[in-house]
Amino acid sequence: MANMQLPISGMGCASCVGRIEKALLQVDGVSQAQVNLAAETATVQGDVDAAALIAAIGAAGYKVPTQTSQFGVGGMSCASCAGTVEKALKAVSGVVDARVNLASEQVSIEHLAGLDVSLLFAAVAQTGYQLLDTDSADKAKAPSEPGFFQRDSWPVIGSSLLTLPLVLPMIGMLFGSDWMLPPLWQWLLATPVQFYFGARFYSAGWRAIKAGSGNMDLLVAIGTSAAYGLSLYLWAVFDGQGMPHLYFESSAAVLTLVLLGKYLERRAKRRTTDALKALENLQPIEARVWRNGSWQQVAAASLKSGDKVKVLPGERIPVDGEIQSGDSQVDESMISGESVPQHKKVGDNAIGGSVNLDGVLELVATKVGAESTLAKIIRLVEQAQGAKAPVQALVDRISAVFVPVVLLVALVALLGWGLGAGDWTTGILNAVAVLVIACPCALGLATPAAIMAGTGTAAKQGVLVKDARALEQAQRIDLVVFDKTGTLTEGKPQLSQLTALTDSQQDLLQLAYSLQQNSEHPLAKAVVQKAQQQDVSTLAVDNFKVVAGKGVTGDMHGQTWLLGSSHWMREHKLELPMDKVSVAGASISWLAVVKHDGAELMGLLCFSDTIKASSKSAVQRLQRQGMKVAMLTGDSKASAQQVATELGLDNVEAEVLPADKAAWVKRYQQQGFKVAMVGDGINDAPALAQADLGMAMATGTEVAVSASAMTLMRGEPNLVATALVLARKTYQKIRQNLFWAFIFNVIGIPAAALGYLNPIIAGAAMASSSLLVVSNALLLQRWRENKHD
Repeated sequence: MANMQLPISGMGCASCVGRIEKALLQVDGVSQAQVNLAAETATVQGDVDAAALIAAIGAAGYKVPTQTSQFGVGGMSCASCAGTVEKALKAVSGVVDARVNLASEQVSIEHLAGLDVSLLFAAVAQTGYQLLDTDSADKAKAPSEPGFFQRDSWPVIGSSLLTLPLVLPMIGMLFGSDWMLPPLWQWLLATPVQFYFGARFYSAGWRAIKAGSGNMDLLVAIGTSAAYGLSLYLWAVFDGQGMPHLYFESSAAVLTLVLLGKYLERRAKRRTTDALKALENLQPIEARVWRNGSWQQVAAASLKSGDKVKVLPGERIPVDGEIQSGDSQVDESMISGESVPQHKKVGDNAIGGSVNLDGVLELVATKVGAESTLAKIIRLVEQAQGAKAPVQALVDRISAVFVPVVLLVALVALLGWGLGAGDWTTGILNAVAVLVIACPCALGLATPAAIMAGTGTAAKQGVLVKDARALEQAQRIDLVVFDKTGTLTEGKPQLSQLTALTDSQQDLLQLAYSLQQNSEHPLAKAVVQKAQQQDVSTLAVDNFKVVAGKGVTGDMHGQTWLLGSSHWMREHKLELPMDKVSVAGASISWLAVVKHDGAELMGLLCFSDTIKASSKSAVQRLQRQGMKVAMLTGDSKASAQQVATELGLDNVEAEVLPADKAAWVKRYQQQGFKVAMVGDGINDAPALAQADLGMAMATGTEVAVSASAMTLMRGEPNLVATALVLARKTYQKIRQNLFWAFIFNVIGIPAAALGYLNPIIAGAAMASSSLLVVSNALLLQRWRENKHD
């Protein structure tokens, strides 16, 4: 039995205590639960993990604050190692979840707020591995010297030089030459390879044994030791006639090939994090800030919101901010994927990390540190690269039993050849081949390497993937649903028709302006812009209220006025004179006044919104990929139908209230579609969450972005097709990698056991399998967008 204390937020009264205690006692394994209202904590006794308790508290309507910590992991070599570390961390009281990424050699740990992290370090240390803070992990992975002669290449060079004289005589035998070295020289060359350069396999294998697990290092250590020991035995019993047949070259060659494979694998794995490192390098170290009456050079990390910052041509903008003076072309390509520089002027927002090309800019910092756009992008990329795809669960289960099964197969091969055929020497060599060719490394790297390469490439294109589950969902999508305003159109409507039905147009504009001056709706901004251009004054408005998805209402001149959609006007029993509308496909708002005998129409306003230049090509790309494309909008049927006809959409639903968008997505899902929803506004958030895949444009609201599984860094509809293509290609790489990882073992292990592979060939195959899956994943970095996909 163990005690676990959980902080709880959301409790307000004594009845909360009873509800939470009841919920906790229903969790299997909980023997006792006590909630302290004053301390806002729950103490639970029993054998149960934190995740189950948090889920129970959440189901009761309360929340347990958790946080996520990132650490490096030292000493791992294969999927079995990753599984051992995860298991050890999850056993720590207060840890909710732990996900080890073998490719990046990092672990993401979700745990209760306030957990003593020294417990995490101790738990991992007991398994024989090391938990490293991120700075230490980066230093450990960084090469000490440039080029091939860096520190981690020395074992490869040294073992290769000693192994070459052992292997060359085998090549000579092919040409009828006898270059075989005397046994003493073979032993002198093989021993340093076995016990000096191969020492890492023994130490890592021993740690695995102490932790009650197995890994690749253990298999290599046992296999090469068997070949080395067999050579010593044959040398010892040699009768002095001719030259004894020893296998020192097999043990040395296997170790050298494995060391070479791991070295090349490490170099390849570093390339999978190139995109993340490139983003991190965008953060300037210094900034020029106005302090104490002068411009001063300070550390960029010390900037605060409200600081005035100057950026000279050629410099990176250090923070997100609003431009106060100057104008310039700004390169945002590394952040948004947009290759064309953007013209920035006073009042525009600048993104930290982008490059100021040709003008002097002065801006006021609005978002700094962890709240900046660049910091959020880096956080999302890290989160995606550390996530596990659903298919990884199968790999984890296989990895957990992989080493014991391989050891059993090797034992069967040894006994089969020794007892069955009476050839113990062949039995030992075949068992060694089985141990050496088995490669849990390739299994462990197959999925994370592809995810890291795919999400990194997506980030360069301007697509941020929240987690690996989004990649799996994306490759199943067969219906893409777009919001209209700001997604397929520019989202900047202009007031194109103003028709008064009773008073003058000037009075109509004044009434509409007065009602709309406090609204943030795009149509309201168009009215305000037109009124300000004509110097129209405002009237006093009382009881102003926004009616979601319908319009606005307020009191003026002692009367209640309504300004909103055709659907809302019909709810007030008004007949709409549609023949007065002269702008085809316009969004229409009506002004009405509420009287004792009902509402009366006073005028109409028509708004035109330009379709984005790339919208049609985006729709066509999606349709070429075999997907249906639909649109949901709150605009009038005429306006929606014109956009649908121009873009060639498969389906359109108009006059859809914000609250009903999610219901429409659900309706599509019930028809059997896998739905991707693309939007940018607050009213799109429920639909984004309901969809199988939510895709938000970062030009929209924070709410929409947080509700989505993918974020498009530009308001560019073509990015939708790009994101789906990349997701499919990434998942294709995952499947290819898993196929190669499995095929190496499914074919290689039986072949080795039956004597069709000698240990040297088995070692080469094992080393190449890991390199193959990482290299295959890296091909994603060479992907370039093709608008014809």
